[in-house]
Amino acid sequence: MRVVLKAPFDRLWQKTDPFAAVFALEGEVFRNVKNRKTFRIEVEGKGFFVKIHRGVGWKEIFKNLFQFKLPVTGAANEYNALEKLAQLNIPTMESAAFAERNFDPAAKESFLITRELTNVVTLEDWGAENPRSARRGALVRAVAESAGTMHRAGINHRDCYICHYMLDKASVEKFRPTVYVIDLHRAQIRKQVPYRYRVKDVAGLLFSAWSAHLTRREALRFIRSYSGRPLKVELKENLRFWQDVEVTAKKLFGKEHGTQPCYQ
Repeated sequence: MRVVLKAPFDRLWQKTDPFAAVFALEGEVFRNVKNRKTFRIEVEGKGFFVKIHRGVGWKEIFKNLFQFKLPVTGAANEYNALEKLAQLNIPTMESAAFAERNFDPAAKESFLITRELTNVVTLEDWGAENPRSARRGALVRAVAESAGTMHRAGINHRDCYICHYMLDKASVEKFRPTVYVIDLHRAQIRKQVPYRYRVKDVAGLLFSAWSAHLTRREALRFIRSYSGRPLKVELKENLRFWQDVEVTAKKLFGKEHGTQPCYQ
């Protein structure tokens, strides 16, 4: 069994089986499917989110493999991604407790507790409500730098949409606003992110940003900030990548909305 407890759970559960303790918790439920439950609790006046993963079974594992998908068998993916992002100074959720038991991937049980992010809004909602804000450029840069740094460090999100980026409302007017990347339960960590997974992540951001009134100028700003290079150099050397991103994003948009996207 692997257990990591941070404040306040290192003190509260010092002499307690962490699984017995977490299974006894109750709170506002946000998601409850057969193998995963997410709910909010308060401990000592602070908010936390609890994600409990139960064994998915071999049937679910084989189903994912036959569909050429890597199955998510527990909370370790998200915990490891959060710790790696923290090392890279990429704003994200802060883990407060993590544990997993059973080596059998079909019967593995695990949980992750993260500290609640307060005074935040999704970039999807903020972007849709502020189509002409002068702050949009800084937010585009923040997301692009987050995604670019993440990919160069060998991490891909697999659910990379702007609804999974949370804006700290108090930082909107700052030169560098704080934008947190969340929902990393499907994230993968390797020495290098494969090409198709980089395309998938960035295409997800483009697809979702079109609904938030993305402009062509903002898209070009994203390319420059994601790559960390002059725009002309990046487009000259990596044009195929950005073309593949746009084609993939347009397919997603057409499938979701039944029409073709356009820049504002």
